[in-house]
Amino acid sequence: MLDIRLLNSAANRSTLYSVLEGGLIDFPIAGGPIPVAGLTTKDIQARITSELKRLAVEERTQVAVGVRQYASHTVIVTGLVSSPGTKILRREAVPLYVLLAEVQPRLDAALAAIMRAGAPTQVVDLSDSAALNFIVRPGDVINLTARPQEFYYIAGRISYPGQKTFQPGITLVQAILAAGGLARDNVVELSREGSDGRLATTKFNLKEIKSGKIQDPKLQPGDRIEVFH
Repeated sequence: MLDIRLLNSAANRSTLYSVLEGGLIDFPIAGGPIPVAGLTTKDIQARITSELKRLAVEERTQVAVGVRQYASHTVIVTGLVSSPGTKILRREAVPLYVLLAEVQPRLDAALAAIMRAGAPTQVVDLSDSAALNFIVRPGDVINLTARPQEFYYIAGRISYPGQKTFQPGITLVQAILAAGGLARDNVVELSREGSDGRLATTKFNLKEIKSGKIQDPKLQPGDRIEVFH
């Protein structure tokens, strides 16, 4: 819905105009339907002014154009947010982080699934600042969910072996400390499943990690850790 005003015109007329199918507005004083699809308010203002001058109608009138309602620029947000529901985009497309600032994700929200007609669902990790630039478009449905529970496994010379809940960012040394290890400079084997389903094993000397000689590796879900003497 556009609010179009002829500021210094003596005529008394409605100022609200709906954008019709095909991106047209019916503005009879300027000669009939005017195409506005894809135009900014300044572009529309210039086009109407040009038509009025061409038709010698209200030639000296100043045209002002504003947007009263973005009827077609809506998205639906569901899930772990403080303000779910239908949201109006102020532009044809906005980065995801702009929309998130409006809907206020809950503390337990970790993933955003963006569903778009004719396209595969995109899943964005909310902890990935670069991914938050994903462009949201009218008609999208965005669902915010918690991160599914994931695990790693630890065994060997530690006090508390077994399956452990994975937390993003946890490192090898942190996992061993949490399991009651690191009383000595142990050797550790870290096994990780590759894309082909096979395990690849890397051996680490904890003394080298603690001295800063090598980096303390970050774990991934499904990792297997075995601590030796």
